[in-house]
Amino acid sequence: MSMATRTDTQSPTPHAADSHDLIRVQGARVNNLKDISVEIPKRRLTVFTGVSGSGKSSLVFGTIAAESQRMINETYSAFVQGFMPTLARPEVDVLDGLTTAIIVDQQRMGGDPRSTVGTATDANAMLRIVFSRLGQPHVGSPNAFSFNVPSVRASGAITIERGAGKTVKQTFTRTGGMCPRCEGRGTVSDIDLTQLFDDSKSIAEGAITIPGWKTDSWWTVRIYAESGFLDPNKPIRKYTKKELHDFLHHEPTKVKVEGVNLTYEGLIPKIEKSFLSKDREALQPHIRAFVDRAVTFTTCPQCDGTRLSEAARSARIGGINIADASAMQINDLAAWVHGLDEPSVAPLLATLRRTLDSFVEIGLGYLSLDRPSGTLSGGEAQRTKMIRHLGSSLTDVTYVFDEPTIGLHPHDIQRMNNLLLRLRDKGNTVLVVEHKPETIAIADHVVDLGPGAGTAGGTVCFEGTLEGLRASDTLTGRHLDDRAALKKTVRTPTGTLAIRAATAHNLRDVDVDIPLGVLVVVTGVAGSGKTSLVHGSIPAGEGVVSIDQGAIRGSRRSNPATYTGMLDPIRKAFAKANGVKPALFSANSEGACPNCNGAGVIYTDLAMMAGVATTCEECEGKRYQTAVLDHHLGGRDISEVLAMSVTEAEEFFSAGEARTPAAHAILDRLADVGLGYLSLGQPLTTLSGGERQRLKLATHMAEKGGVYVLDEPTTGLHLADVEQLLGLLDRLVDSGKSVIVVEHHQAVMAHADWIIDLGPGAGHDGGRIVFEGTPADLVAARSTLTGEHLAAYVGA
Repeated sequence: MSMATRTDTQSPTPHAADSHDLIRVQGARVNNLKDISVEIPKRRLTVFTGVSGSGKSSLVFGTIAAESQRMINETYSAFVQGFMPTLARPEVDVLDGLTTAIIVDQQRMGGDPRSTVGTATDANAMLRIVFSRLGQPHVGSPNAFSFNVPSVRASGAITIERGAGKTVKQTFTRTGGMCPRCEGRGTVSDIDLTQLFDDSKSIAEGAITIPGWKTDSWWTVRIYAESGFLDPNKPIRKYTKKELHDFLHHEPTKVKVEGVNLTYEGLIPKIEKSFLSKDREALQPHIRAFVDRAVTFTTCPQCDGTRLSEAARSARIGGINIADASAMQINDLAAWVHGLDEPSVAPLLATLRRTLDSFVEIGLGYLSLDRPSGTLSGGEAQRTKMIRHLGSSLTDVTYVFDEPTIGLHPHDIQRMNNLLLRLRDKGNTVLVVEHKPETIAIADHVVDLGPGAGTAGGTVCFEGTLEGLRASDTLTGRHLDDRAALKKTVRTPTGTLAIRAATAHNLRDVDVDIPLGVLVVVTGVAGSGKTSLVHGSIPAGEGVVSIDQGAIRGSRRSNPATYTGMLDPIRKAFAKANGVKPALFSANSEGACPNCNGAGVIYTDLAMMAGVATTCEECEGKRYQTAVLDHHLGGRDISEVLAMSVTEAEEFFSAGEARTPAAHAILDRLADVGLGYLSLGQPLTTLSGGERQRLKLATHMAEKGGVYVLDEPTTGLHLADVEQLLGLLDRLVDSGKSVIVVEHHQAVMAHADWIIDLGPGAGHDGGRIVFEGTPADLVAARSTLTGEHLAAYVGA
């Protein structure tokens, strides 16, 4: 038997395939990018830095990742493309050397009531199979442990059309794990009927008291009056049992009212469909108030909030059922799964162990699999998405991360850095948009954009190594080694806000007095209970204005000008200067371009092919009719004003003919929170989490609230802007407000008057107050993880 001989002599010329070691971008003009060109090394870790709004996301997500995804989508058949999101070709001259891009962003995970951490990561699917094989007593297939699958029973005659055809009696059963009472949601809604109708009146007299349901509205009230099921002139309290059932619970039925075909259904299912199936935050304020009054959500009494049927909960492995396993903290669950030794499911157990160990490794061991995915923060959602990539066998892929250290304590950042390096060392290209110096420090290559934000940014200020960045005279280079000093003197509290026996989530009967009239920073590792303490335990009615990073609801027509209410005084100023109606200056009303209805773009549906968004030719993307653009204020038309940045507009509305004090006051607040670079007409859907929070802060600053609660306001802020934010927090406190900040940034900790540190760990290892006092005392004691990191930061 002969063996092939191998020669290890190197060929004198490298193989042509090995010459593609760069991703080349030439002439990128997406958003504010100014015709820039960069060369990014492959199989290396490249960090993109620069102030907020300098063009980092436009280059990484809007150009490189977008084109990679678009080109991959084009390889699918037209039929498959019809089910995929639309991706327009980015504005760039040359994009060379692209590889498959995997985007791990901060988008919150779906808020579907049945979506949990377990369902989002496939851990639940594996756990269900384990219980279906090993659980005693045996209940059924993996479906019998799924809270998304209802049990089904059917029997009857079926005809098999074969030969002469014959009728056969068949029965069909499918065992699902869904709790029949709450339908797998874990909570049930109890509707207060007194809030829906006044039973002393008849329908004709206006018994139904639901907002918007007028007595003469034929599509709601008249359908009940003229359906034939009810007597419209009979008081509801005198209804028979059948009439009351038809009024409240009747299943959908076709009826004819005044010659129009309509669907009649009971009042309760109608309420559930029209109000309760929608996100509470998306409802109009008066409807939301009605839902809060009329509906109470309580834990399902049948399944005790586990979402699972009694049969699913009866099967146990070593005394643990699937509901217990899902409710365990993941690091405890991982230990339990490691203890299972069953050869029949050995490969499955090995995969499940790897998935659960990845949770622990990535710093999410404090979560449980039954945690609703909609309750995860942006940082937690991003790290949960990372889990599926850690054990992946793929190499030569481009991973794109958007500030992966968001929501991480300095103690956890090192762990995240190790994961990024591990992905790189497997032979992948890792692109990271980041502000934290700890992560910038591990970069093989740095691309710094700027020098400013918005129109003042969009150019490459530096490209090279970390040492080169430090030596460069760029804004990032100058601030890379910034260290805030501890305050020499701290403010004296004017009072206290008492929290007693707080038990929200993992808090352990916490008693704490939060000082008022000072800057309080709440710290602790991710999952230690900071948000539970601040958002879940502060007593209501204390004049508390709570500002989180949740998405701002609004369509792509919403922008900073509409959200802050600034557009109203601007429209009135235009109307007064030109002697016309204010409605003309609304792109959603009379002034809208008739061709695109004020959207500025036209969406073309190409059936199975991907749809296309093209700039409206009529208004050239300006959104207004030509006649409206003939009206000017201070020499500018309304579309030019909306294209201005906050800083430009602040100057424009401060003096002369365009002087508008109401608009100027709002612009001042936007500039104060570091959003001077945003353009007034930028769609809200394009803002980052930190930008959204600062926009909310600017809006709430006009309110009378005495206590401001902020959740990581430094998210997405460049090192140079943190100083400006600290100045703003100081001004708020000096004006008599109390400011409570949940924060991981050491500069904010150092600047605090009082620190409350939670821990010592995450999940059930946290939930306790481990330190209360001044930053100087925390540094001196070094008794907690936060204390150690803060001491190292200030060089104590």
